Amino acid sequence: MEGTLVKIRADVVTEGALVITCFPSVGMVSSVVGHYLIDNLELEFVGGVVDPRLPPLTLVTDGKPMPIIRAYAGKPECSIEGCDKIILLMSELVIPSPLVHDIVWALYDWSKGSKIRMGILVDAFSKDGLGGNSGIEEPTVDYEDTEGTDLVGIGATDHVCEMLNGMDVPMLSSGVIRGINGVLLSEARRRAIDVLSIMVEADPRFPDARAAAALVKKLNAILPTTHLDDQPLLEEAQMLEEQLKSLLSQAAPNEAPSPSSMLYG
Repeated sequence: MEGTLVKIRADVVTEGALVITCFPSVGMVSSVVGHYLIDNLELEFVGGVVDPRLPPLTLVTDGKPMPIIRAYAGKPECSIEGCDKIILLMSELVIPSPLVHDIVWALYDWSKGSKIRMGILVDAFSKDGLGGNSGIEEPTVDYEDTEGTDLVGIGATDHVCEMLNGMDVPMLSSGVIRGINGVLLSEARRRAIDVLSIMVEADPRFPDARAAAALVKKLNAILPTTHLDDQPLLEEAQMLEEQLKSLLSQAAPNEAPSPSSMLYG
C-alpha cells in the first residue's frame, strides 16, 4: 500500500453529507465533543483513514479495535440545505507533521468524489495566560477575553462566514492555526470548499467538558431537530473542576499537578 487512503464502508451514502472533524485540541475538547456526538446522534463506525506511515497501533473500545483516524456516520436531520447525513472523523493522535499534507489532500480528493456537502472543524485554544500546557501545537488566537466561555470562528468561503455570523460566532480577526486543522482550512480556501472551524476557549490542564458544552450549544444551530443536550457535559465539567480543586489543594506549594495526572471521568 502506498500513500493515504480514505476507506469508508461501501454501503454508506456520502452524497450531501456534513463532515465533522475532531482532531486533537486544547483541553481535549474535540475528543469530548466527538464522543458526545457519536453517542447522542447514534453514529456508527464505518471506516477510517489509513497510511503506512502512521504509527502501528490501534485504539480498542469495548473490546473492538479501531484505526487511528476513524470514521462514523449517521442520519440526524440538519438545517443545512441538501444535508441529511453526518460523517464524523476523529483521532486522539496528533498527526505527525510530515503526513499532514498527504492526509489533507486525500481527504479532499475523497470528499470531491463522495460529493460531500460541507465540513466543520471542532477545535479549541488555551484560555488567556494558560497557553503552552496542552502538550500539542496550540493555535495562536487573538481574541477578546470575556468572563464567559469565548468562541471564535474561521470560514473558508463567504457562505460559511455568513453561517458563522448567523450562529453568533465572532470571526477570528487574526491568528495562526497549526497542524492538520490549519492545513484543512487553508486548502479549503484554495479549493473554494465550504469548510468552517468553531474554536472554543478551553483550559489546557484537563479535559474541559464545560468548553465542549459551549461548542455543542453552537452545533444545535446546525442540528436543530436533534437538540443536543449539553447538561451532561456541564455536570461532567463541574465534577472535573472539583477534582482539580482537590488536587491543587493537596499539592505542595511549589508543585502543580501535570496534565497527565488529571483523570477524565
